Amino acid sequence: MTRLSIPTILLLILSCGANWAQTPKELHPVDEDGFNILMRILEIDPNIPLDPRITEKKENETTIREKIVFRGVQGRLVPAYFEYPKDATGPFPLVLMLHGWSGSKDSWSEENNYHSGGNVKNGLLEKGFAVFAFDSPTHGDRIAENDYAPGNHYPGPEAEGRTNLMTLQEIVLGTVRDAQRGLDYLSTRPEVDMDRVGLIGYSMGGWESFPLTAAEPRIKVTAACVTPARMDAYNPIGSEHYIRGIGDRPYAMFMGREDSMCPIDHALGLYDLIPSPQKKLKIYESGHKLPVSYAPEAVDWLTRHLQ
Repeated sequence: MTRLSIPTILLLILSCGANWAQTPKELHPVDEDGFNILMRILEIDPNIPLDPRITEKKENETTIREKIVFRGVQGRLVPAYFEYPKDATGPFPLVLMLHGWSGSKDSWSEENNYHSGGNVKNGLLEKGFAVFAFDSPTHGDRIAENDYAPGNHYPGPEAEGRTNLMTLQEIVLGTVRDAQRGLDYLSTRPEVDMDRVGLIGYSMGGWESFPLTAAEPRIKVTAACVTPARMDAYNPIGSEHYIRGIGDRPYAMFMGREDSMCPIDHALGLYDLIPSPQKKLKIYESGHKLPVSYAPEAVDWLTRHLQ
């Protein structure tokens, strides 16, 4: 009889059972016809010109960062940062980065912030990736789309007033469609290897990662972080409705056990539905703000599947 050491036993327990102490929530994704309708909603019109231009270019010791502006699906201008290694030879694998609610493309430039965004971005650049982050509708440089008022969809007497020029659903699905336009632009850049494109999203960005992966075959691997739950049936931004579109592509979820925006049973239910044999669920002992240690783990996941 083989005897296992205490460290080995603990490792087996942690890898096989600790994250699954709760029963997964039973979720009810739409059927194939419903999924196909959602995919039609996410289609983009190739006849809308991109009109891209570089409005700013900065270099440091290791990278080049360009500020890009292109036209999104409704003709609105979408500001973005495109950053890539300075002295290495491309084309480089690319990671598309989706920020959270009330964040912006700059959320991925600041280290140790709510996203630990700069930790993720800098880790990817050090591994030889190019990165692309843009502002979602009404966020960042696009705040004019909401009459310069911060968007707020949260209910309750303490909530700020909201201009209501865009609904939450419009913002989420608009981001997904603008991301596809961004990839159209990036396909024209010689610095990018379009056969090695990954995606990371945090909070609202983790939400958007499900429909974007489903709609966009150019994405080869995804890391969805603290994806919020939608409990109402048939919501067009419910993550479960898009899972059938993931297929066999590698898909990771990084979640917080105490995250009130996504109860852990809901996270487990989403994970169980993912059809890919290459899937990962990492649950941290945290709330909606993950510990900074998630950053190198997400970078490792993307690197493993793109390099």
